[in-house]
Amino acid sequence: MRSLAAVLTLGLVVLGIALTTAAHSSGAQGLTMQAARGLVHQRFVRVDGTLHRVPTLSAGTVVSAEAAGGYAAADLTTVPSIPHQSLGCSNRTSGGDVRVNQDCTVRRQAEEAIAVNPIDPNNLIAGQNDSSIGWNHCGFDYSFDGGTRWGSGIPPFYERLNHPVSPHTIAGGHGTGHTYDAASDPSVAFDSRGNAYFSCIMFDIKGNAGGILVGRSPAGAGGSFYNDVPSPAGGVDKAHYVVVEDNSASAGVDKEWIAADSFKHSPYRDSVYVTWTEFLNSPRCAQGGQCSSPIYFSRSGNHGLTWSKPKEISGNSGTLCFDGNLFDPRRRPHDCDLDQGSEPVVLPNGNLVVVFNNGNTRDGNPNQQQLAVVSKDGGRTWSKPALVGRDVVRKEPQCRLSDGPDQCVPGSFVRVDDFPLVAVDRSNGHLYSVWDDYRDGRYDIRLSGSTDGGRSWVSRRHPVYREHGFDQYMAAVAVSPSNHDIALSFYVTRRVPNEYGHHGTFRSGQPGVEKEESGYLLAVGKGLRDAFSVSSLAPSFPPPDGIQAGFNGDYSDLVVVGDAAHPIWSDTRNAFKASTGTFHDEDVFTTTRKLR
Repeated sequence: MRSLAAVLTLGLVVLGIALTTAAHSSGAQGLTMQAARGLVHQRFVRVDGTLHRVPTLSAGTVVSAEAAGGYAAADLTTVPSIPHQSLGCSNRTSGGDVRVNQDCTVRRQAEEAIAVNPIDPNNLIAGQNDSSIGWNHCGFDYSFDGGTRWGSGIPPFYERLNHPVSPHTIAGGHGTGHTYDAASDPSVAFDSRGNAYFSCIMFDIKGNAGGILVGRSPAGAGGSFYNDVPSPAGGVDKAHYVVVEDNSASAGVDKEWIAADSFKHSPYRDSVYVTWTEFLNSPRCAQGGQCSSPIYFSRSGNHGLTWSKPKEISGNSGTLCFDGNLFDPRRRPHDCDLDQGSEPVVLPNGNLVVVFNNGNTRDGNPNQQQLAVVSKDGGRTWSKPALVGRDVVRKEPQCRLSDGPDQCVPGSFVRVDDFPLVAVDRSNGHLYSVWDDYRDGRYDIRLSGSTDGGRSWVSRRHPVYREHGFDQYMAAVAVSPSNHDIALSFYVTRRVPNEYGHHGTFRSGQPGVEKEESGYLLAVGKGLRDAFSVSSLAPSFPPPDGIQAGFNGDYSDLVVVGDAAHPIWSDTRNAFKASTGTFHDEDVFTTTRKLR
């Protein structure tokens, strides 16, 4: 395997920069805010004549930073006519679905997560990116009647003062003493005793400060409130409820996900786990920018109070990963270190499996892959990566959005990603992972399964939903432990003309772009070879517009309780008129649907 110097000598061509040298050296703003300013773009490298896409910050984080930093439109230019309704505005909906977020504003909510209490199946919790109090924060939701009625709130994370301390830091840096401004990427979980957990990425809009905080809602509270995350007092900071915290230009967190061990007979019962992407940067790396983006991990054994030292877990593989030292000569050639979008899941025996997207494919292969690593000892040691499935990105459409060309769905003109999600059958430990890719010239939902605890995987030959006139994307997966049904939920948007093989970049206002309405579907099947029955979950809705144009989150979610699915998604069905036009409020919805 070539060293970085050898690759450069042989003619490595960088087609877009991830971080400008001037911006990196100034230290004025962190990576997230630089992305919001348009200084961090999607990057491709050409090795031996083949273009490879390099992982970059997720849409949710960039959009949050754009709004917080004032680099996107701050608000609607004209106030819409808001209906006078009771506190909560829970009836602001249509089509018979339940509105999850309860604010009365016309600000965006998107990027959803959902979990069910293992000791009370009527207790559901959820989370979403939430702009109801301005900028982008993380909002939480809770239901005690199986998802019929919901309460919502903002977690008490924003009084936390940045103060990195060992071992809860990667790059360190002196604390800013400032509170955090904005947030992204909510995630939720329950342990076996009914404690609820809510995690979120926090960042500072004027510096490098950032990190991951976790709130605990004690058993009985059901996610209706979460603990405060304390700030340093008297010069001492025990970093309670802090997974990782930095104040350095050399490290930045993105796309975290939380899981808890909710199995009563597991040796690691009630342990809580968080995984995330750590963007590592240094002037020594190629083009003075991004060195790598490995998956990191941390564990709590005391209900989220304190966390283990962050460790890299994405691993090394001589058969799956190549050019691991492409940007950073200090790394090994077979490191699996160009990663994004991880999710952890706990098996009934206490083993932990993490799936993630990886770009270290062989020279000559422009596509990406989904990988999985396994820990049998609570996260202390990890297996080598296993291949979950191929992720074909060749000829995926690009859109000209606010921060540069992005992978997108042209019909709805929204950012989209290939991050995998994973679910476990709680009765037998079988695993299923789902993602979308472009191997058939459209976005399709792909499914892979494992019956040996994540060590090996078999991919379904055909896409789950074979409707040729639509793109399908942002899939979620859950499994019924009572009858082993596999449930998937996902968005669909009608394709625009000449979408496949488009060599330029789609722009707002092109024929067919921002014109096609979207829907949200549920697919149910028994196994990798069986046909899936598909039904509609939501009325068709227009593309996001106004200040939310181009963004409908990075993921949706789904949980199964007994023989019923509880999907959660965001859409724009609610319209409000203003003198300058009609605007659509992006809200979060759910419903209850029998699997059979």
